[in-house]
Amino acid sequence: MKFWKMHGLGNDYVVIDNRNEKISAAEAAELALKLCKRRFSVGADGVLFVSNSTVADVKMRIFNADGSEAEMCGNGIRCFAKYCYENNIARKSEVVVETLAGNKRAWLTVENGLVQTVTVDMGVPVLERSKIPMTGQGRFVNEELHVDGEAYKATCLSVGNPHCVIFVDAVDDFPVERVGSKIENHPLFPKRTNVEFAQVLSENEVKLRVWERGCGETLACGTGACATVAAGNLLEKLGGEVRVHLLGGDLEVEYADRLLMNGAAEKVFEGTLFKEKE
Repeated sequence: MKFWKMHGLGNDYVVIDNRNEKISAAEAAELALKLCKRRFSVGADGVLFVSNSTVADVKMRIFNADGSEAEMCGNGIRCFAKYCYENNIARKSEVVVETLAGNKRAWLTVENGLVQTVTVDMGVPVLERSKIPMTGQGRFVNEELHVDGEAYKATCLSVGNPHCVIFVDAVDDFPVERVGSKIENHPLFPKRTNVEFAQVLSENEVKLRVWERGCGETLACGTGACATVAAGNLLEKLGGEVRVHLLGGDLEVEYADRLLMNGAAEKVFEGTLFKEKE
């Protein structure tokens, strides 16, 4: 079985063509657990599976490093679009990808037959608690979230997957692992949540660290960047065009009536997986 190792700003994935459906959902989860182990295997934040779609050009399934399936992934879908274009699966400059979070439209910038950057329509953020999902009624915007006796002002929303955004004064020194892991598994979030810690630099710039559900802290998160810009607009901290500085590089996010995300997608190497001997 052949695969590509790819990354979007250091948020890395193993990408496998599963249009023949040889890998079941249960096997996909198990395979993700094996392949994502760093130093012991290929190593990645998750595995992307290419599947057939009846409602879009192609379907993307995402399995995190812990074997859980994610609804959507911003960095992942850019890598996915590049993979599909360069492998003639969907060789179009505009491609529609089916995800668990609905169909997503992506525009590819191509040079000499290779995809350089991808812009993705990430849709409209969802604020209703039940749809994030989150316990309780109404919205959770700039509300207090209590963790180990400490209170953090948080804004929760979904951009296809759940996010909890917290604006801090100095993100470099913030205890992301300690606080992020607690919030990910907080009782408020029945399906757990991704957590963003954001430092506003200006109306058009924000520095971001992300604790990803099922992965831990990652070098970048596309949906997290979009969620942060949406939350920043709600709180009047950020404008409509924002450069998001992540540990792995920058993403450009535009927000008017919808969220548009633009960033690079890179192929690292190709490889072949061999079935273990019984």
